[in-house]
Amino acid sequence: MRVLVVEDDEEMAQTVGVGLRKAQMTVDIALDGLTGLERAMINDYDVIVLDRDLPGMHGDEVCTKVIAMESRSRILMLTAASMPADLVHGLGLGADDYLAKPFDFSVLVARISALARRTQPAHPPTLRHGDLVLDAAKRVVYRGGRQLQLAHKEFGVLEVLLAARGRTVSAEELLERVWDEHADPFTAAVKITISRLRAKLGDPPIVRTIAKSGYQI
Repeated sequence: MRVLVVEDDEEMAQTVGVGLRKAQMTVDIALDGLTGLERAMINDYDVIVLDRDLPGMHGDEVCTKVIAMESRSRILMLTAASMPADLVHGLGLGADDYLAKPFDFSVLVARISALARRTQPAHPPTLRHGDLVLDAAKRVVYRGGRQLQLAHKEFGVLEVLLAARGRTVSAEELLERVWDEHADPFTAAVKITISRLRAKLGDPPIVRTIAKSGYQI
């Protein structure tokens, strides 16, 4: 799951970013509205966490422009304005959800996760293949009843592959959906992560390499 946090309070933005990464999300951060819009135009985000009172370009305008782009990204307004009229206004602009500051971080994570599920074809929160079970809500993976300790990228890759339901997923798609904007498109990161994931999943092998196409469960 890839998330863009647009928040001008750098301390808060970094704190949210750290927390979301701990929740196995890939996070990019923008500290003003113009930068946020630019990144939303370049990258394919599942969810954009958007403050309203931003320098450079107001969050309302950013929201309107993202909606006009017909982006698949879901927008969660994160703002100090908590009156019902503010909520109605934000949702009226096209935002998908609205959360007032201060907020409970577990609620933020839950809402982002719920919004992200809308950006992809619907799939159950628990993904299964044989004796392999991935619980997307709890961010845990089991195989043969044993919990696996997966790194952030390994979990993200496995979730995308399981959700594809047998479809071959290209390395480019995995790089776009699991890595952040700093990822080098020519890197071997996907191949290395797949190798580590296979080692942790154990036998019998569950991730196949499809020549010149990508990877498949």
